[in-house]
Formats: sequence, structure tokens, C-alpha cells
Amino acid sequence: MNQIVECVPNFSEGRDTAKMEKIIDCFRGKEGIKLLDYSHDTDHNRMVITAIGSPEAMKMTMIEAIGTAVQEIDLTKHQGQHPRMGSTDVVPFIPVRNMSMDEAIKLAKEVAEEAAIRFNLPMYLYEKAASAAHRENLAEVRKGQFEGLTKKMEDPLWKPDFGPETPHPTAGATIIGARNYLVAYNVNLRSNDLEMARAIAKRVRHIGGGLRFCKAMGVDLKEKNMVQVSMNLTDYTKTSVYQAFEMVKMEAARYGVSVAGSEVIGLLPLGVLVDTANYYLGIDDFTIDRVLEYRMLE
Repeated sequence: MNQIVECVPNFSEGRDTAKMEKIIDCFRGKEGIKLLDYSHDTDHNRMVITAIGSPEAMKMTMIEAIGTAVQEIDLTKHQGQHPRMGSTDVVPFIPVRNMSMDEAIKLAKEVAEEAAIRFNLPMYLYEKAASAAHRENLAEVRKGQFEGLTKKMEDPLWKPDFGPETPHPTAGATIIGARNYLVAYNVNLRSNDLEMARAIAKRVRHIGGGLRFCKAMGVDLKEKNMVQVSMNLTDYTKTSVYQAFEMVKMEAARYGVSVAGSEVIGLLPLGVLVDTANYYLGIDDFTIDRVLEYRMLE
């Protein structure tokens, strides 16, 4: 049976439509590739693409997309609320069907090695593909961002896994690896107090004593005149979306602030919605098998 891998690359451009379209075009009309979703945010100044396909087709597509981002995105002129280290900032591969995590790791390393050679671009391996324990956590690899990359790479602990030992002058460095499903979930608050959002994020995330599989940060949404708690749920089966929402809501209430809404970046596994419906509606014994469309696809 055919192997299927998912890739959710994040690019450091969320404002220039022409540049974004050039990157998206790398995924359009390609044999063996299906473009599922793409979204961008002007405050974050970031675009996220979701695609699935065969490993070989995805390898060639991602190398092309990385090259396009190197040409189109100049990080010396980039400003945005989201941390970033490279024009193609992070590239995770997620095994979907008939593919092991080891095979996804192998794919990540192949893409990293070839892209490093083609574009003279430093490449760091993270998550399951990490070459050392201190490189597993994306936040640690990206710490210092593009502006601090030159100094960071002088440290022997942070030499890149592939490519030159100095940053690309405009594209920085790319972080690439293999991981399980991740839910990117953000909660917007009716306030413009960024320090409050950061304090809430600190309480919600695992490293601050919060939810075990939650990473969070406070973000200023200038166009909406509000702030956001931006989260990555690294294992939605153990830290659910509804738990993250309720904890942010509870912490915000301590400041007398209400939730304005929430958003999902990219796509969600159906199980996330089933769990959320089960919690809020209190349906007894509600499982994915009770979803009509799911049963129709069996």
C-alpha cells in the first residue's frame, strides 16, 4: 500500500500576497502531493501550509519550497509577533499511513541535507529527528531567533546538523524534523495588555507549571487591538483543546478579562472535535463512530 506523510511547513511571511503565492505554488498541481490548507496572519507575519503526499514527492516539493522562501523572504526586513529563525522556519513531517516514525525521520534528514547543499542554508534537526537531547524542543532551537543566530552558532552545542556554520545572510537557518500530530490553537482576549497575555501563557504552559502537553506565549494582535495566548498542544489526547481553552479563560477572569474567541491554525484531527463536543455537551458514550460522515467513509 502507498505511504502517506503529512508536512506542515511554517514560512516567515504573512503580509506579502505575491510572495506567499509563490511558495504555495510549490505545492499546487504536483503529482503525489495534495495541498490541504494554507493560512497566514499579518500580526504573526507567518504562513502555515498543510499538505500530504508520498515521501518522495514531498521531499522534492519541500526542497523547492525552501528554495523559493530563500529567494523571496529577507529576514533582515522581517518583523512579526511570532518567533522565527529562518525564512522557512520549521518543517515537521508527520507519518500518516503505512509509514513509521523512523521513516519520517529519514525523510527529514534527506530533505535537510539536500536543501543545505543546494541553498547554502544551515539546517537543524528537532523533535524525533533531533541529533541531541537539547535540540528536541523547538523553542530551545529557535531561542535567540534570527537576530541572535550568528552568536548562537558560535557555540559548539549549536552547530547546525547540515550546511554552513554561519547563518544565511537573509534566510537564517531552517529547523526540520519529525513529530506526531500537533494542534495549533490560539485564544484571543478582550484586552490589549500584552504583559497580561504573557503572564497567562506562562501559567498555562507546561514549563510554567500548567498543562503537560502545552506550549504557550502571549502575542500582541495590533490589527485587532487585542492580545492572544498562542498555543501548541503537542499531544491532544492528553492535553485537550477544551482544557487549554478553559484554563486560559479561567486565568483571564482573574484580570477581569473575557475571551473574544479562538482560532485553529491548519487542520484538526476529528478526535479533537469529538472530545470537545463530548465535554461541552455532556453526551454519554460519544465516540468518533457516532459521526455520520466518518461512518460513510468506512
